[in-house]
Amino acid sequence: MGEHVIKLPDVGEGVAEAELVEWHVKIGDLVREDAVLAAVMTDKATVEIPSPVDGEILWLGAEIGDTVAVGSPIVRIKVAGDASAPEPAAESKPEAKAPEPAKVSTAPAKKEDPAKAPAVAKAAASSAALKPAPRATTVGLPRPEGERPLASPAVRLRAKEAGIDLRQVPGTGPAGRITHEDLDAFAARGAAVPAAGLEAKTAVEEIKVIGLRRRIAEKMALAKSRIPHITYVEEVDVTALEELRARLNASKKPDRAKLTILPFLMRALVKAVGEQPQLNAIYDDDAGVIHRHAGVHIGMAAQTPGGLVVPVVKHAEARDLWDCAAEVNRLADAAKAGTATREELTGSTITITSLGAMGGIATTPVINYPEVAIVGVNKIMIRPLWDGTQFVPRKMMNLSSSFDHRVIDGWDAAVFVQRLKTLLEAPAMIFVEG
Repeated sequence: MGEHVIKLPDVGEGVAEAELVEWHVKIGDLVREDAVLAAVMTDKATVEIPSPVDGEILWLGAEIGDTVAVGSPIVRIKVAGDASAPEPAAESKPEAKAPEPAKVSTAPAKKEDPAKAPAVAKAAASSAALKPAPRATTVGLPRPEGERPLASPAVRLRAKEAGIDLRQVPGTGPAGRITHEDLDAFAARGAAVPAAGLEAKTAVEEIKVIGLRRRIAEKMALAKSRIPHITYVEEVDVTALEELRARLNASKKPDRAKLTILPFLMRALVKAVGEQPQLNAIYDDDAGVIHRHAGVHIGMAAQTPGGLVVPVVKHAEARDLWDCAAEVNRLADAAKAGTATREELTGSTITITSLGAMGGIATTPVINYPEVAIVGVNKIMIRPLWDGTQFVPRKMMNLSSSFDHRVIDGWDAAVFVQRLKTLLEAPAMIFVEG
């Protein structure tokens, strides 16, 4: 028997460390080659770590939420024969002297007692041998309060929609992971949890902030702590723009993307920042330098199953209306699927944020640090507007825009938003050069 040590691989693009966001195995598990052991995240991209060998998990080198350096040991697996990547032999050296993974974390990684490690491994192997191969057919006992069942997001969503308490479902996957088949078997037995009555609930769920959610929290805290925001809200009559959009969509070529209001706003934004280049800028407040960009790289704040990300439409000044629409769709699909690259998620110079139909009447957008401006789109509503002689129904939308008050004065912010208003209310002006 030998031991194979798996180190955190180089995920490319100069990344020196990654955050461990999920374990798919536990000590004592038997794994096959190519089975997923863990998932790590860096720069909003999640990477799965597969097993290169068959064997038994002996040691895990980090806890969820830890930051691990590239090249640090994260898993040790007992394999048959000689180890393909030999490390100091566990049978001749105490576990305490094995190299620790270099990681930045406030929570120490769990370590096995070297004296107990062989016994634990043997007990785990014996326990595994006693388990029957077929799936369990009886309802498992509830897990202890506070213990989070292992299941994928899709399984959790199905359970939530079906009103099933995952703590009651026995998992047959690796490390007791609950699968779709486990849910089907549980539901077939009519074991769904009955609706709760009027009763006091005292449980408190602790959710560790990790992965993308932690990055979002850090970015928001940085933006609000370092940028003095000023928010300017203006209503815009988009009746004419909506009529133009409907006509263009009705006559568009089949291979073209359907137009939303965003491509029009992007083209209006390009014209507006051309007149006020200080809005299309990055402020390096540590160095005290403002970097004004000639290229307009528009970040599009997008909600995904994992959280908020900001894919970037590069060089919007060189794209027409249809090209903007196609690129927005492409980036949105990549962000939701979790396949957006680091290049597609960085480099913005100004950002648009929109909640679509959920946009509300007004918002106070948080600037995408270190940019100096963000434009928020609110939902379109039909409201009465006085035309000088009578009230007429018009399609109205508010723009809620925030600015870095260290760089952008209130007057300049107002001029910028009023320019956007003019262009959107007379959309033909968006396409007129000069």
